[in-house]
Amino acid sequence: MTATSAILSAAGLRDELAGSRPPVLLDVRWQLGGPDQRPAYEAGHLPGAVYVDLDRELAGPAGSGGRHPLPDPEAFGAVMRRAGVSSGAPVVVYDGGQGWAAARAWWLLRRTGHADVRVLDGGLAAWTAAGGAVTADRVTPAEGDFKPTPGVAGLLDADGAAARARAGVLLDARAGERYRGEVEPIDPVGGHIPGALSAPTTENVGPDGRFLAADALRARFTALGVTDGTPVGVYCGSGVSGAHQVLALEVAGLDADLYAGSWSEWSADPERPVATGPDPQ
Repeated sequence: MTATSAILSAAGLRDELAGSRPPVLLDVRWQLGGPDQRPAYEAGHLPGAVYVDLDRELAGPAGSGGRHPLPDPEAFGAVMRRAGVSSGAPVVVYDGGQGWAAARAWWLLRRTGHADVRVLDGGLAAWTAAGGAVTADRVTPAEGDFKPTPGVAGLLDADGAAARARAGVLLDARAGERYRGEVEPIDPVGGHIPGALSAPTTENVGPDGRFLAADALRARFTALGVTDGTPVGVYCGSGVSGAHQVLALEVAGLDADLYAGSWSEWSADPERPVATGPDPQ
């Protein structure tokens, strides 16, 4: 993949949809702690897009593995096939504009073996702002053939995340106040994994929700100590916004692994160490 091929502009998507090999479209609108977004999808979505529910289909049941553990591979594959995803066909994923949910779907598909998945940069908001049409038509795609590969590439567990903080760079994608432990609205305790650096996901995008240019993102991550060949890990609250950070790193031409259990898993074990304040340690 080239540095910018993980994302696609609204104009680029419009051209591809009119071409000879249109991509499969997945609508993964999602709101943290909010209502189910299926009614919003049914009220208006990109023509041909299939709705995929992040909480139920891009994650397993919440528990010891965190709030959004990875889904069962067979169940995930079945969801993707029902949505029309095939191994040899391109896929474009979008959400309401924040990009977190779309990045989660992108990460899952890419790390389980699909070679051609991109995120609509700026999501539905960018599409409609560019004059793109939406429809309330019911979508029934032809069954796809995608089967996830055994295992998930680029995945860290809790021990792996701790090791990455010691030998490499571990980025915390949550808001700075959660990293510092000043507030914690969801998880048992505030703070961060010792050695992790604060790198809020919100700083990867501009006011319009679209990614910063690749060179600007690369400069951002270079300032955090990420260079070519640096072992990098990312975590967030539950493995959703962290996927967006991995996507931003890929746009910048940099590789990173994801600690999918993230802070929701780490903080659930009182034996694991917690750092607070602005200092990584």
